[in-house]
Amino acid sequence: MSESDNLLRRGVKLAHLRLMAALAETGQLGAAADLLGVAQPAASRLLAEVERIAGQPVHQRTGRGITLTPMGHALARRAERVVMELRDAGREIAEIASGGSGHVRIGSVTGPALDRVLPALRTARLALPQVTAEVVVAPSDLLAQQLLAGRLDFAIGRMPDGMEGQLHLSDPIGVEPVALMVRRGHRLAMMPEVAPGDLMGFDWVMPGPGALLNRAVTERLRALGLPQPPQRLATASFLLTLALIQQSNAIAPLARAVCDRFAGPDSPYVILPVDLGIVVEPFGLLTRAGAILTPVAARLAGMVVAQGGEAGAGDGAGDRQG
Repeated sequence: MSESDNLLRRGVKLAHLRLMAALAETGQLGAAADLLGVAQPAASRLLAEVERIAGQPVHQRTGRGITLTPMGHALARRAERVVMELRDAGREIAEIASGGSGHVRIGSVTGPALDRVLPALRTARLALPQVTAEVVVAPSDLLAQQLLAGRLDFAIGRMPDGMEGQLHLSDPIGVEPVALMVRRGHRLAMMPEVAPGDLMGFDWVMPGPGALLNRAVTERLRALGLPQPPQRLATASFLLTLALIQQSNAIAPLARAVCDRFAGPDSPYVILPVDLGIVVEPFGLLTRAGAILTPVAARLAGMVVAQGGEAGAGDGAGDRQG
C-alpha cells in the first residue's frame, strides 16, 4: 500500500470521519455527539481514537468548546466531503431503485429563482412527476455555505470571494440588468422623461459599500459623470426595501426581472422611465468542487440552465446582498 493509505491501515472508520465533520460544524463535543446520536463519552473515545490513528492532536480545548488544530481542520474538511458523497450515493441508489423519483435541493439568488427555477419546476412537474424539490433563495455567500455543508445540491448564483477552491462555477448563464423602482405617485414617475441628474435629489435604498449592487451602481454612475447618490439607509433586505420605497420618496435599484414582477398597473410600485445601463456581473451554476450530482439533480439543473428568460437578479440586486 502507498503512504497515502496510512489512515485506512491504521483503522480509520466512517464513525471517526462523521465525528470530525460534526466537530467542524458544531465546535463542541457534546453538540457533535448529539448530532451523531451518540453519548458524549462515546464521542470522546472516538476523538481519542482519531488522534491515535492520526498520530497528531486534532483538537484543543477552549473555554467554550473545542478548536480544531491545522491537522484537525485538514481531516475534518476531507471527512465532510466523504460523508456528503456517501449521503449522495445513498440518494442516487434510492433514485435508481425507485425508478426516477427523488428529492432535489436547489439554491438561487432572487432573479433566477423567478426566471429560471420556477419555470424549470413547472416543467419538472410534468417531466419528472415523482421528483420533489425545495428551493432556498438567498445571496450567493449564504448559498455557498449551504452548498459546502451539503444542504444544497446546486445553486444559481455567483462565486463568493475566497471560495474558488471549494466550489465550481459554470460558464455564465445569465446577466443582471438593473432598473429603478419607486412608489406609485412619486414625482419622478409622473414625468414623461427622467434625466439622470434628476435622480440625485432623492435617497437611494440599496446595500452598503462592498455589495455587488452598490459597486455596480457606483461604477456606472461614475462612468456617467454622476456622484454617489444620497443614501441615508443601507439595507440588504428586499422586503425592507419594498416597504421603504412604498412609504417614502426613495429610489431602489433592483434587478429588472424583479421590478417587472412587482411593478404594474395594480401595484404600489412603478419603474422609472430611465435606463442608466447598470448591469451586475453574470451568474452561473454553483456546485461543490468535485461533486457529482445525482441523476435527478443533474436533470433538474439542466432544466434550470436551459431556461432562456431574461436573466434576473441575484444577490447583487434581487437579494440586495454582495
